Amino acid sequence: MCSQEALQAQRSQLVRLLASGSLEGFESILDWLLSWQVLSWEDYESLSLPGQPISRLARCLLDTVWKKGAWGCEKLVAALQEAQSSSQSPEPRGDWDPHSLHPARELQSHRPAIVRRLYNHVEAVLDLVQELGFVSKYECDDIRLPIFTSSQRARRLLDLATVKANGLATFLLRHILELPVPLSLPLEAAECRQYISKLRSTVSAQSRFLSTYDGVENLCLEDVYTENLLELRTQASVAGALWETSATLGLEELFSTRGHLNEDADTVLVVGEAGSGKSTLLQRLHLLWATGQDFQEFLFVFPFSCRQLQCVTKQLSVRTLLFEHCCWPDGGQQDVFQFLLDHPDRVLLTFDGFDEFRFRFTDGERHCSPTEPTSVPTLLFNLLRGSLLKGARKVLTSRPDAVSAFLRKYVRVEYHLRGFSEEAIELYLRKCHPQPGLADRLLHLLQATSALHGLCHLPVFSWMVSRCHQELLLRGGGSLRTTTDMYLLILQHFLLRASPPDAASHVLGPGLLRGRLSTLLRLGQLALWGLGMCCYVFSAQQLQAAQVDPDDISLGFLVRAQSVVPGSRPALEFLHITFQCFFGAFYLALSPDVPVASLRHLFNCHRSGSSPLARLLPTLCVQGSRCEEGSVVALLQKAEPHNLQITAAFLAGLLSQEHQDLLAECQASKKALLRRQASVRWCLARSLHRHFQSIPPAVPGEVKSMHAMPGFIWLIRSLYEMQEERLAREAVRGLDVGHLKLTFCSVGPAECAALAFVLRHLQRAVALQLDHNSVGDMGVEQLLSCLGVCKALYLRDNNISDRGLSKLTEHAVHCEQLQKLALFNNKLTDGCAHSLAKLLACKQNFLALR
Repeated sequence: MCSQEALQAQRSQLVRLLASGSLEGFESILDWLLSWQVLSWEDYESLSLPGQPISRLARCLLDTVWKKGAWGCEKLVAALQEAQSSSQSPEPRGDWDPHSLHPARELQSHRPAIVRRLYNHVEAVLDLVQELGFVSKYECDDIRLPIFTSSQRARRLLDLATVKANGLATFLLRHILELPVPLSLPLEAAECRQYISKLRSTVSAQSRFLSTYDGVENLCLEDVYTENLLELRTQASVAGALWETSATLGLEELFSTRGHLNEDADTVLVVGEAGSGKSTLLQRLHLLWATGQDFQEFLFVFPFSCRQLQCVTKQLSVRTLLFEHCCWPDGGQQDVFQFLLDHPDRVLLTFDGFDEFRFRFTDGERHCSPTEPTSVPTLLFNLLRGSLLKGARKVLTSRPDAVSAFLRKYVRVEYHLRGFSEEAIELYLRKCHPQPGLADRLLHLLQATSALHGLCHLPVFSWMVSRCHQELLLRGGGSLRTTTDMYLLILQHFLLRASPPDAASHVLGPGLLRGRLSTLLRLGQLALWGLGMCCYVFSAQQLQAAQVDPDDISLGFLVRAQSVVPGSRPALEFLHITFQCFFGAFYLALSPDVPVASLRHLFNCHRSGSSPLARLLPTLCVQGSRCEEGSVVALLQKAEPHNLQITAAFLAGLLSQEHQDLLAECQASKKALLRRQASVRWCLARSLHRHFQSIPPAVPGEVKSMHAMPGFIWLIRSLYEMQEERLAREAVRGLDVGHLKLTFCSVGPAECAALAFVLRHLQRAVALQLDHNSVGDMGVEQLLSCLGVCKALYLRDNNISDRGLSKLTEHAVHCEQLQKLALFNNKLTDGCAHSLAKLLACKQNFLALR
């Protein structure tokens, strides 16, 4: 029984259920309600308006059924159960009179069964009724629009028969009885079963090994996969005010019903910084589906890489995308594709690395035909927005800045991938090194090296630590502080592996580097060209043009890319986008063909309105000049801003005092190296100084405040990579603010280390606001060195536990100027009460603890 009160109480859940599937599923519910006469014809027409969001139609349906009383509510529940049951085909209930005096009413009474009868024959029936003159060519073409599935075309033919008084209903009533009875749903067809089996095998083979992060041996995903921090941000009402809150979810909750931004959208967006594990998360999803462990609500999963799709130059249709570029059906291609179109809610498409897709999208690029080819950007955009395969779920991964506000309109829910927790770092290293004692030694080294431990928050650095464990244990981790240090360490690892056995004891000295300098410069030139052209997969012709030979490839930084073009020759790609940026920076630092003046274009990152960093850096950093096509300046001007930011940080690190001797031995002209160092130092310091000067004056009676943008973080990161105290002191000399706000800036432990390195040189105390970031316990440890210049510290929603708070309060008691702490929405328990009590007891000048 379902009363009106019960329907009203469960309204939000029913709306979510009705709107969660495809329009096909919603219309099948209307079929049952129409056949039982719960809905009148006028009701049905008002619920079948084209172009309306399913969620709006669902609410209208609930309003209509509620007016019908308890009987109508019970019938709605029955219709939901019938529509969700796919075990057998509906058959006529009661007498089916082909000679009825009311043929339209008879068609309506048996509508679900008639739609199923027409499913495989609707095209032939349309041809026949047009030939007999019951419908015009215009009406036929309208029913055959490519946006309609076979079932929807059958319904529109029945709708036409209801309103036409020319005998069409009588003809259909008699003719449909002559059609063969469908034995089962199309899913039961052997072709569909075979295709699903083949697709599972294909996806399983592609996702079983982690080949991206290793040039020599494959890592089994099941053996080393470690859960990442997957975060969902929502708004909650507390005491009448809206507060931003976050929840940590497991991968299995990716399609949960929480936190929806747009109920009518189909796209799930997962954003994270480079190296945070987005590709590996998708790979895990694919493997869980292929092996039957999870996500079994989807019958079809189609994985795609945006960097691979960018290589496709010919036009594609949905059919060619799915079949030719993912998995080809061995038989019954048309039946399989029709089933995909008819049941989009059983389909999942994943697109990895959207930030590596160069194209920009606009609302004018509409494409609705699943069989007509169009350009790859147009096809992808219309899949994401729902103009194609509406109802199919899509998962998109990207770095945060690459997804525009325009594209976010079509996002159902957005997740943030925050990297490894401290516990996850330990678990990952133990999985990689099950040998007795080895993981313990590595973990002890990390805990003794705070900066290196903070870097491991990103999985790509944890992998580096695992790969270079021998070098790390031999040298100790004390000298490793920056991202550049770690990439030079992995460079040493690969160079030693490719060296003769008698050279295996060498460290990364000038001799080892100079011996392979020509190889590294060729890789660097290829990397820089790729960044400028937004090319991340290199063909044999492109490798040849860059003079990259098999010996260069054998070093291991270039690995085989998964081919997306059928029959094409295998292409190569860098291990990770960050490695491509590192080699690009290496070329800029050491190539004699790079003019010193061109380095300033790297820090300009200028593309009108596209990058916060572009607005931070002064135009005087770049000397106006015309640049030749293919020159370093031209490549830097065309590269994506987020890749330029990473490259700029690497260049600053390579040109630091720490690595000056190493690079000087490889540089023919020491003077040229010093000029490069001076240019980068001046540009960084001048950029921050001018940015601080541009901060508007404070409102009378209030402290001067600065709300920094993510691009500002990259400037600070670049300063940190140089590791020069004098430069950091000079850079913040002009910062005269009382409140520095860095909320929602993706600040993790590595960014905390950079901020502390720079901000500790401030001349006056500042309130530092880091709410809604990924600081965590490791980030708190990095911030301790600048706690002395903080008069207030805001760390709301940062995944901080009792352990992190204990470290914070232990140092805070010695910081005279610190008077405020805000710690809402973290992972604090009663276990931290003793630490807080000690803080309040020791600091008599404390003003606020939140």
